Amino acid sequence: MDPGTREEVLGHLAEAVRSVTATHPTRVAIDGPPAAGKTTLADQLAVVLRAQGRDVIRATVDDFLFPRARRYRRGEYSAEGCYFDTHDTVSLKRALLDPLGPGGDRRIQRTVYDRTTDTVLSPPVTTAPTDAVLVFDGVFLLRPELIDRWDLSVFVSTALEKTVERAVIREGGVSAPAAVERRWRERYLPAQQLYFAAARPADHADFVVHND
Repeated sequence: MDPGTREEVLGHLAEAVRSVTATHPTRVAIDGPPAAGKTTLADQLAVVLRAQGRDVIRATVDDFLFPRARRYRRGEYSAEGCYFDTHDTVSLKRALLDPLGPGGDRRIQRTVYDRTTDTVLSPPVTTAPTDAVLVFDGVFLLRPELIDRWDLSVFVSTALEKTVERAVIREGGVSAPAAVERRWRERYLPAQQLYFAAARPADHADFVVHND
């Protein structure tokens, strides 16, 4: 996605959201590799939708993680651990996706985990409006366990090498560049390769947004 076309892309995505016909809230997945630009795109889409009068529920997969001990039980740099042990998809479906889906009661929790304190949460339940839009960003969202829970899906495509460069810049104030690069090359990028092989997300997404 060129910067000059971002407004146009957001317009197309917002129109696609409007075109979804359902008797329940619309569940939108913004998928893609780490540092691909998912969060930025999701935030911007939420702004556009709210400007059009939609009630937007903004949430992220980072609030549906397993505790750290489980995430890293295969080792800090395990790609298999990143893909198989990181995300609590059962709680994500129970607390958020299924209540917003067909036959759901719209009673949701937007988070079940606090990454900062490594604490499992049980926040108050809220009820979403029938015409609400869930804009949900994160990695691995089109995996087999989740793919049928979305009403619209977007895959943000970025060359994996480019994500390493972005990660080093983004996390430079917190971690040494060498440590960031090692984590990306040994854990995150091989996990994405596992995901691509298992789920072929770009083939199944409704839209692919190129963000190199």
